[in-house]
Amino acid sequence: MQQYFNEHLPLKPRNAKTWRSGSLFLKAIAMTTLAAVSISAMSQSANPAASGVIANSLMQYDKPDRAEKILEAASKEGTLTLYTAFRPQDLPLIVGPFEAKYGIKVKAWRSGSNNVTQRVVREAAGKKPEVDVIMMPASEMEAVYREKLLQPVTSPLIKDLIPSATVPHKQWSTVFMNVTVHSYNTQLIKKEDLPKSYNDLLDPKWKGKLSVEADDSDWLAETVMKMGEEKGIALFKEIARKNAVSVRKGHTLLANLVASGEVPMALTLYNYKIEQMKNSGAPVDWFSLDPTIARPNANGVARSAPHPHAALLFQDFELSEGQVILGKRDFIPTSTKVPSTLNKMPLTFANPKTTLDDGHKWNKVYDEIFNRKG
Repeated sequence: MQQYFNEHLPLKPRNAKTWRSGSLFLKAIAMTTLAAVSISAMSQSANPAASGVIANSLMQYDKPDRAEKILEAASKEGTLTLYTAFRPQDLPLIVGPFEAKYGIKVKAWRSGSNNVTQRVVREAAGKKPEVDVIMMPASEMEAVYREKLLQPVTSPLIKDLIPSATVPHKQWSTVFMNVTVHSYNTQLIKKEDLPKSYNDLLDPKWKGKLSVEADDSDWLAETVMKMGEEKGIALFKEIARKNAVSVRKGHTLLANLVASGEVPMALTLYNYKIEQMKNSGAPVDWFSLDPTIARPNANGVARSAPHPHAALLFQDFELSEGQVILGKRDFIPTSTKVPSTLNKMPLTFANPKTTLDDGHKWNKVYDEIFNRKG
């Protein structure tokens, strides 16, 4: 059985929110590293073969025998390296069946998305690439794309995905979504008493009962922009002022506090976590107010992948059989062929560009509204 491991790079710790604003992300890596990356990226553009983008490769191949050709080439490579921020307890559910089906060994390195991003950039700068497939939130994938460290892929499976799951440059695709929902303790709040809109949260009956997670500024950004930015910000400021919305660090902690009753209602939790807890007997449930925000989690093939065909095979697996596996774990798959309540309802995707380009602005707004501490 494949072993999965975490690794902490010898990097200076930093606030997870710091690099999420595009220019600040670049500053998070040493200037010498960035210079090397820039030089490397330019040379890659000029010489695709040297960059790992194989001339006449199967990345853009769309003939009927595509699957057979990919499998043949991947089997010769025999292995691949995956860098991911996916939860360690769920990673074997994807990697195990892939290895069993194809006999291709997966070396999985798992860490936080910031560390994954930095490692990919550092490897490119040192011209010693190891990674084949990268899997993490779409905002980080977009950052890696901007550094010219991914390559475009054409796959017939893309047509099965919901429209918001793909990007025009084709260098990453959304595999599943973390849908931000509102969770409540069913022993403390009756279903019939739930708010029907965000305006209902102004009711004094919610005073001291509401909480948000500390790092969900992207949820706020997408929500208030959908409402009308000025109007939306004013509404949340009033909710926080009137009803004392608390701030907790960590989605798992916040979910557990809802289950214990210490937090009667959390405004920013992921649906899959609440479904898993509910199925285990916890007194929790969830509902959603419009707009419902979905965070895309994506994968992509590294531009200098040492095992590009195995990487392509793994990506196809995640977009096909992997979708069923994810759905059984209460994640929201992006394939329209996999039944899911949430992937059929109106969703507003958290735009990676908002996080990268305007992250600093929205972190500041989030701080001002909820007065979060560190």
